[in-house]
Amino acid sequence: MKKEYDFSKGQRGPVLKVPPGKTRVTIRLDDDVLDWFRQQVDDAGSGNYQTLINEALRSFMHRKQESLESTLRRVIRDELRRTG
Repeated sequence: MKKEYDFSKGQRGPVLKVPPGKTRVTIRLDDDVLDWFRQQVDDAGSGNYQTLINEALRSFMHRKQESLESTLRRVIRDELRRTG
């Protein structure tokens, strides 16, 4: 094998440097979620599913969040309406 490959100048670490403002993380996503994002990029004809996930998370961050109390009141109201 030594004859075929020369790793004498090899270096440890990532192949690509992480751009400034980005952080490399490991995250576990459900298969169906990841498939959905990949499919969106595929349907669009180009793009990057990681960028799409980043945009979705940023959009969620900037959305006005209702308080836990408001959420619970809304859910209880909806459930009471359904049960009569």
